[in-house]
Amino acid sequence: MTAEHPQQETRTFETEVQQLLHLMVHALYSHREIFLRELISNASDAIDKLRFEGLKNEELFEGQKEGRIRLVPDSEAGTLTIIDNGIGMDRDEVVENLGTIAHSGSRAFVDRLTGDEDQDVELIGQFGVGFYSAFMVADRVEVTTRRAGVDTSLGVRWESDGTGSYTVETIERAELGTAITLHLKDDAREFLEEAELRRVVKTYSDHIPYPVVLEGGEGEETLNEASALWARPRNEISEEEYRNFYAHVAHGDTDPLTWLHFHAEGTTEYTALLYLPSQPPLDLWQPEARHGVRLYVRRVFITDQARDLLPTYLRFLRGVVDAPDLPLNVSREMLQSDQQVARIRKGVVKRVLKRLADMAENEPDRYRKFWDNFGAVLKEGIPEDSANQDELAGLLRFHTSKRPDEWVSLADYKAAMRDEQKAIYYLTGDDLETLKNSPQLEVFKKKGVEVLLLTDPVDEWVVMHLSEYDGTPLTSVAHGDLDLGELESEEEKQVEEATEADYGSLVGTLKDRLGEAVSDVRLSHRLTDSPSCIVAGENALGEHMERLLKAANQPVPESQPILEVNPDHPLVQTMKEIHGTDPADKRLGEWGWLLLDQARLAQGAPLPDPAATARRLSEVMNDLAGSGPSRIIT
Repeated sequence: MTAEHPQQETRTFETEVQQLLHLMVHALYSHREIFLRELISNASDAIDKLRFEGLKNEELFEGQKEGRIRLVPDSEAGTLTIIDNGIGMDRDEVVENLGTIAHSGSRAFVDRLTGDEDQDVELIGQFGVGFYSAFMVADRVEVTTRRAGVDTSLGVRWESDGTGSYTVETIERAELGTAITLHLKDDAREFLEEAELRRVVKTYSDHIPYPVVLEGGEGEETLNEASALWARPRNEISEEEYRNFYAHVAHGDTDPLTWLHFHAEGTTEYTALLYLPSQPPLDLWQPEARHGVRLYVRRVFITDQARDLLPTYLRFLRGVVDAPDLPLNVSREMLQSDQQVARIRKGVVKRVLKRLADMAENEPDRYRKFWDNFGAVLKEGIPEDSANQDELAGLLRFHTSKRPDEWVSLADYKAAMRDEQKAIYYLTGDDLETLKNSPQLEVFKKKGVEVLLLTDPVDEWVVMHLSEYDGTPLTSVAHGDLDLGELESEEEKQVEEATEADYGSLVGTLKDRLGEAVSDVRLSHRLTDSPSCIVAGENALGEHMERLLKAANQPVPESQPILEVNPDHPLVQTMKEIHGTDPADKRLGEWGWLLLDQARLAQGAPLPDPAATARRLSEVMNDLAGSGPSRIIT
C-alpha cells in the first residue's frame, strides 16, 4: 500500500445500525439460516448490476462475463466465505452501505420492529438490511471488495465484531467483486457442513440465476438450479418452486396470495411472472418506493426501477418481465418512450385486472384478503387509467349504510336498488363510524335506500372521475339540493312546497344572521331526526375534500357550506314561533350559529371558533336554568 492511500481507520456505527445488530445477535436465533439467503441474494444483485453497467462498458467485466457465487467453508479456521464476481464497492460505498443508514434503510427498519420474531425476520429482506444478518451466526465479519472500473490492484477491507464499531482500510486486491468471510460462532458451525449448505441453498436460493458453487474437498459442486424460472414452461414448475422464487423476488418468507405466469407473442413478445403479495410491502405508501417488478432483456437484468412498465396503482406486484425484443443497452430514459414498453404495459395490466376479476367472482374470500390489503391502492387506477376504468370499477368494493361490515361491489349495490331508484348514492368522510351516524343519511334510512360509505382519502378522486357505473350515475348525498326523483311521492313534494313557503321568512333571517359563514340557508328534505346539517354546493369541493387538500398543503378555493335546517324538528319549530313574535330576537342568531356548529361536528369537521361555540352553549344553558324546566327544548 502506498502512502497516498488512507490508513486503517475505525468508525462507529450509527445508532440505528447498532440497534439492528443487537437484534440480529440476540432476538432472531431461530431464523439464523436466512443469513445465507440474504448474502447470496446480495451477491446476485451485485452481479446483476455489473452485467447492466457492462452493457455500456465491456471492460468492466475484466474477462469474467459469467456471473458466479462461491461458498468456501473452512472447518479448520471456522470460517464461511461468500464470494461473488459482481460490481464490488469502493471505499465510500463500503462506508455508506455497511456502516450508515443512508443506503440500508435501517432507521425505518428499527422503527417498524414489532417484537414478533416472524414478522421482524420478514422485514430484513424488504428493507435491504440483510447484510447484518451475518452477525446472527458470526462473531466477526470481514469484507474485502474491489469495484469494477476502479484501480485493478487496490481494494477495500471492512471488519467488525458487531458490537458498535468497524474498521475500514485500503488493501491490495486484484480480484473483482466482493468476499464476505464469517468467523462463525461455536454454536453455528453446522454452516460449515456441506450437507447443511446444500439444504439451505436448495431451500432459499435455488432460483438465483447464477451458479452458487460449493468449493469443498472433492472439488466444486453447483448447488442451485441456476436458471431463469420464468423462462421454463409452466407445467414443469412446481408450486413449491413458484413459492421459493417469490421469496427471492419479494425478499420475505410469506407465501404469495397468487401469481400469474404467461408468455405473450405477436407484435411484442415477452414473458411475465407476477405475484400478488399476501401482505402489503412496507414501502407501499412511500412516494419514492421502488416498484417490485424487475425488467430483463433475454434474461439479462436491466432495472428494478422501470416505472413505465406498470401503472403506480399496481405497485404492489412483485416479479419479473423478460422482453427479448428490447435492445440490451436500453436506458431508463429510452424505456419511458419505447412503444414496445407501452404495449407490454398494456398487456400486463389487462392480464392482472382479468386475474383479479376472476378471483373476485370465483374466490371471494381470497379477493377480500387482497382488497383489505390493496384496495385503497387499486382505487388510484380510476383517476389514473381511464382506458381501464370500466374493468377497475367492477373490482371496487365499499362499505354501505345497510352493510357496514361487508365489502359491496357496485354490481351488488345495483342489484339491491329499489325499482324507483335512479342513482347510486354515496357519502364521503374520515371514518366509517361518523358516516354511519351522519344526519345526511336520515331520509335514505327512512326510505330504505342504500348509500355507499367512502372513507379512503382516494375516494374523493374516485367519485370525481367515476361519474357513472353501468349507466347509473353516482350521486353524492352531501352535495347540491337533494332530488330523490321517483323515490318521493307527489304528496310529499306538495307538503315540501307548502313548508318552504311557511318557513321562508325564518330561513331568510338565519341567512342574514350567519352572513358570510354560509353560502345559503334552506329547508332540508334529507333530515328526519337531526335539526340541521351542512352540504356543499353542486360544484363545490365539500368539507371532506377541503380537509384533505389542506392536510396535503394544497391550495383550497374559498367556499362556504350550505346550512340545511329540519322543519320537523322541535328546535326549528320553536325558532319559527320566536321569529313570528319578534324577528329581531337575539336568540335566533345565537341558535342559528349553534345549528351550524352542531352540523359541522356531526360531519366530523372542525369548529372554526370553538371558544365562541362554548360561549353560546353557556348562554343557552343559563337561559334554560333561569326559565325553569318548562322551557327546556327536547
